[in-house]
Amino acid sequence: MTPLAANGSSQAVRGLAKDLQVLTKLRLNTFVVITTFFGFYLATKELGGVSGRWWLLVHTLVGTAAAAFGSAAFNQLMEIEDDARMKRTSDRPLPSRRLSVIRAFAIGWGLAAFGVIHLAVKVNQQASILAAITIAVYVFVYTPMKKWHSTNTLVGAIPGALPPLIGWVGAGADWAAWGGWFLFGLLFFWQLPHFVAISWLCREEYEEAGYQMWSNGDVSGGRTVRLFVVFSIALVALVVVGGATGLFPWWVSVFHALLVLVLMRPILTYRASGERSPMRKAFFGTLLYLPVTLAVLAIAWS
Repeated sequence: MTPLAANGSSQAVRGLAKDLQVLTKLRLNTFVVITTFFGFYLATKELGGVSGRWWLLVHTLVGTAAAAFGSAAFNQLMEIEDDARMKRTSDRPLPSRRLSVIRAFAIGWGLAAFGVIHLAVKVNQQASILAAITIAVYVFVYTPMKKWHSTNTLVGAIPGALPPLIGWVGAGADWAAWGGWFLFGLLFFWQLPHFVAISWLCREEYEEAGYQMWSNGDVSGGRTVRLFVVFSIALVALVVVGGATGLFPWWVSVFHALLVLVLMRPILTYRASGERSPMRKAFFGTLLYLPVTLAVLAIAWS
């Protein structure tokens, strides 16, 4: 093989690897792996420690990640035409035709099936069922719902909130325990202000693609601000309840409330101005919120 041919082959491999990362939403699904680990870790604190559960942790993370990667591929298969209409997504491997539909379907099916089966065989039935529910809701409910009703954001937050619960039951904790559902609620309510902010920032593209979002027509940003505040209050209330029920010390609730207020400052001073900068700051605030809150809970969880 000539140096030129070898270089071309190397570029093709790198290009395919990059397309696979986009198809499986590798960066976004990193949060899935992190929150699954977090749920597993907190469950082990209640079960006496992670010692002896390292391989169980690995299998839980592998299975959950594979299921998430597979559902991401199916999501893009269902939105090829819509992605082609938006500048932000038009260069994805499917709308740009760098990857065939058949190959993407095989990748999505293989990853999703492997993830669910791996969890059933190597972890437990509860984790497998939750992973299957995550895929079903994300692919067959949330994805088509984006085209016909704005409450799709609420539905989409369900599969996004299940990974820490998968980690919780994967460690062997009771799926009905309040601690696991608290983690589900934390991720559920965190996603809502996060996604209303980003949907407003991308509202023109979403409107052009035909997605029904709360931000549609909200030029001033007033409706988005109200939703952001309401969901943030719900998030604070959840953590207050968590502290009151003994999941963690009372100071965590106080710290959490102050953290949310600080990060909400751009929204609280927004005044429905229609400016992008405050909304962008609020969006980045939601990104900062999650790792800080998870770190504090990992330290303080009883």
